[in-house]
Amino acid sequence: MKVKLKKVRLSFPNLWEPKEFKTGDGKPRFDATFLIEPGSDNDKAIRAAILDAAKETYGAKWQAILKSLEGNSNKYAYLDGNLKDYDGYEGMMYLACHSKARPYICDRDPNVALAADSGRPYAGCYVNATVEIYAQKGENQGIRASFTGVQFAADGDAFSAGKPASPEDFDTVEEGAEEDLL
Repeated sequence: MKVKLKKVRLSFPNLWEPKEFKTGDGKPRFDATFLIEPGSDNDKAIRAAILDAAKETYGAKWQAILKSLEGNSNKYAYLDGNLKDYDGYEGMMYLACHSKARPYICDRDPNVALAADSGRPYAGCYVNATVEIYAQKGENQGIRASFTGVQFAADGDAFSAGKPASPEDFDTVEEGAEEDLL
């Protein structure tokens, strides 16, 4: 079930180069976690998509299966942020997303693709995102989330690994200044 998230905070972004979840597993992926305000339109859309995916995939036993998955971070992609000790998570829900395919990363103008060296998006900023919620059967049964795109929407307080330095962070070094350092 496709869901468009609007103005959510980005956490743990791994958007530019795929990385292995477990070192040596040979399964590189892109990752992003989105912080969602409980009761918001984003929250309602995610919860509705989870219910639809569970009903479609698990059939008559969807309620029992869904109940058995909830709260398990290995089996359920939408969790209570109060259970984490990370910046910005308190009082929020979080949606952990992964993708094998590189997501489309764009600026406020969706026609302007961003590059890794642009400094945006970064952990703590606000983004719009396109995610897919789905239920998985079999050995790895669970409610999963993937993402196909992230749009930078607004600056926010950077989380600890946060926003890189910018030209405004530095003064011009005048010619001959190296003599002052000796």
